Amino acid sequence: MGYPVHLVIDGQQHDLIVDPRTTLLDALRDHLGNMSPKKGCDHGQCGACTVLVNGRRLNSCLLLAVSVDGAEVLTSDGLAPDGELSELHQAFLDQDAFQCGYCTPGQICSAAGVLQEAADGRPSVVTEDPVGVDPEGASGEDAGPAGDRPENARREGARSRDAEPGRPVALTAEEIRERMSGNLCRCGAYVNIVAAVQQVAAVQQAAQQPAARQPATGEDGR
Repeated sequence: MGYPVHLVIDGQQHDLIVDPRTTLLDALRDHLGNMSPKKGCDHGQCGACTVLVNGRRLNSCLLLAVSVDGAEVLTSDGLAPDGELSELHQAFLDQDAFQCGYCTPGQICSAAGVLQEAADGRPSVVTEDPVGVDPEGASGEDAGPAGDRPENARREGARSRDAEPGRPVALTAEEIRERMSGNLCRCGAYVNIVAAVQQVAAVQQAAQQPAARQPATGEDGR
């Protein structure tokens, strides 16, 4: 028995009739001919099938198509409309962040999700949390022997003094490696993948910096 499913794939409306057991990955590839997401392990372990569902990166091989009825799905192709490479695609080219390319569409979608998550201030397990550290205790005052404190409590406590809750998370190499750990690359291009994500993060951060104020006429005394 087939079930109707409505999906918005890369900006295009699609109405399908699918078996209730059909995964989103199979709906994309077998029903719609969208070969961007790849079928690797088919168990949610390799990340080759990663797509963005309503802005959130998910493994499409683990999602039933009927469970995302009405959702907006973005693949790597959708990030490059009309063949115009996004800054993320270009960064992967600039940094040579792939070899065979099989995992690349999933890497691209996951990286896009990582950039948005960091911009939204969502922490990962390696994000240093300044809110959870007592500045006074971590600074050494009444904190006890060094061995009684977390290894990096002093450093985190000092940083917590002027912390802003909810601020964007800086995408260090460690952050990127942790956040991208669900996407495997059998060719071993991990170092360059990290560099590609950092390249885009740096561009986006620079774009968010306020422009330098130009002095008005007469402000310099002339």
